[in-house]
Amino acid sequence: MGSIVTVTINPTIDKTTSVSAMVPEKKLKCSPPLFEPGGGGINVARAIKKLGGDAKAVYLAGGYNGDLLKKLLTQEGINSLPVEIQKDSRENMIVLDMATNQQYRFGMPGPEITEKEWQHCLQTIEQIKHIDFLIASGSLSPGVPVNIFAQIADIARKKNAKLVVDTSGEALKLAVKEGVYLLKPNLGELASLAGKEELAPESVVETAKQIIGEGYCEVIIVSMGVAGAILITENIVQQLTAPPVKRKSTVGAGDSMVAGIVLSLSRGINLLESVKYGVACGTASTMNPGTELCRIEDVEKLYKVIML
Repeated sequence: MGSIVTVTINPTIDKTTSVSAMVPEKKLKCSPPLFEPGGGGINVARAIKKLGGDAKAVYLAGGYNGDLLKKLLTQEGINSLPVEIQKDSRENMIVLDMATNQQYRFGMPGPEITEKEWQHCLQTIEQIKHIDFLIASGSLSPGVPVNIFAQIADIARKKNAKLVVDTSGEALKLAVKEGVYLLKPNLGELASLAGKEELAPESVVETAKQIIGEGYCEVIIVSMGVAGAILITENIVQQLTAPPVKRKSTVGAGDSMVAGIVLSLSRGINLLESVKYGVACGTASTMNPGTELCRIEDVEKLYKVIML
């Protein structure tokens, strides 16, 4: 099996709770909170573990929340390489309104990161001897240069690692210009990569093939939410429709999809079947509350009913 490393620049502690109803100006009684480690790459590593695989998680961590991140990841058996920072790691809150079954997500800003700290993160990646798949996922903290994923792309190329990038905005654009193996944009992110305000569904394949044809990446998997995903390479165009399920939370669904795809590829499974497995993982994640991510038993059931 190929070795997998994930990178999370702006990790978080996700606090999940519920209230009987969201009412302004009143003190609301919450259910006992659930504390989980979060952030793009950390969620990918956690999902890979749930699927029976293993990934090494590189992430920045500081203060009380940073210590809690390390503790929670250790409890889940995640192989961690934390990079110490001076300021406290951030936290997010997810609140479920039981009256409407609607979820409210409160994302806090990340801590200010010094140049020495983000440089240390890059050095930590460089010092890992063997990497087959390198996954750079999530948002950036203040103080981190917008081209950091592009710098990670340079490291991946030198290590002959396949880079998977799942982010947005200018950070995504700069990473793609440096060259990546696989992208998982949504429609808005794909439009941004093409320099467009919006992208009509019928233009998705043409736009993705243009990016691939320019040599920026080999594989683009366009995330379509409840509609599943479209796999596009130079020679393949395949839509994979997600089976209908009762959705409880979309938090971490994209990370679960990435986890399933990369874990399958690392096991030598072909690209099409790997993406099918990833769609099953992303869909399975929505069946669970809060930031629970996917369960392998749900993934295996869904995988069997996804048609190619």
